[in-house]
Amino acid sequence: MATLSLRDVRKSFAATQVLHGIELEVADGELVVIVGASGCGKSTLLRIVAGLETATSGQVVINNRDVTELEPADRDIAMVFQNYALYPHMSVFGNMAYGLKIRGMDKAEIERRVKAAAEILGIGPLLERKPKQLSGGQRQRVAMGRAIVREPALFLFDEPLSNLDAKLRVQMRAEIRRLQRRLGVTSLFVTHDQVEAMTLGDRLVVMNAGRAAQVAPPMEIFERPADTYVAGFIGSPAMNFIPAVLEDGGASAKLEDGSSIRFADGPRPGPAGRRLTLGLRPEHVEPTNGDGSIPLTVELIEPLGSETVVHGRAAGGMPIVTRLQGAFSGQSLSVHLSPKHLHVFDAETGRRLDS
Repeated sequence: MATLSLRDVRKSFAATQVLHGIELEVADGELVVIVGASGCGKSTLLRIVAGLETATSGQVVINNRDVTELEPADRDIAMVFQNYALYPHMSVFGNMAYGLKIRGMDKAEIERRVKAAAEILGIGPLLERKPKQLSGGQRQRVAMGRAIVREPALFLFDEPLSNLDAKLRVQMRAEIRRLQRRLGVTSLFVTHDQVEAMTLGDRLVVMNAGRAAQVAPPMEIFERPADTYVAGFIGSPAMNFIPAVLEDGGASAKLEDGSSIRFADGPRPGPAGRRLTLGLRPEHVEPTNGDGSIPLTVELIEPLGSETVVHGRAAGGMPIVTRLQGAFSGQSLSVHLSPKHLHVFDAETGRRLDS
């Protein structure tokens, strides 16, 4: 069991700074997912924890032990890579046992650990096969088994599901979560896939340009995003963003078409005329023909079976996406912006404005 602390971790490549003072505390047995777009610094951060990259400054502390300057082999970690990194000339047993052999472990203990991990992962019948005889999902299980047999303090996953097809990704995602809970091993999991992040993590670290934009449980991030970047990144389809200005003592916002929307949860700070960005998820853009409805010209319809995603434009060209239950066909649609589900952000900083 282990805890992990990242203390003001920074990383620069020449004159380019890619990590800007990351602070993170991971509790014993917790699975934390680092999620973000390509180039945001998430894999660099994971490699620093693993010891495969050297931090420019800051500390990596595992179990209250500063490991910042230690080699990867001395950190008591195990890493599962995107490309599995299996030795093609070795059997499944050989791949899983290799790390234990080079540590000089007793043969009987190696066999016990490998067989126990193989049973957990359901790959017992495959121990004599070579990697080329395995499917992608089986190779991923072998890579995970190689990590499990080491009985590390910390698991690190670097986009381990990105090479699998969609159906297998869903299956392996569930298996990783069940396995992590069963073993209780503290884990960091890096992905660019927000669905993986939401379903796997006890907490998420949403990265943006080398900074941790928000660190919180998945549903807190979904329901109370800290800024427009987080709000737009988490959720599919992405949140609608609507320009507006503050009015009526902060109690409401005026939209570009001249209409107003009153905040259901109280006034926002700032002077009249303060520029805002209103956020509303597509499922909260409701179809209606009542007063105050916004007419949309439909541009794209995405039928998803039990629901339909409709992309439209309001007067002035403002794009709005709505998620409707059931089927929809048509060239126009009138919608209502639900005040109780509004997210309010400062237009200049992008930061959330609470009441």
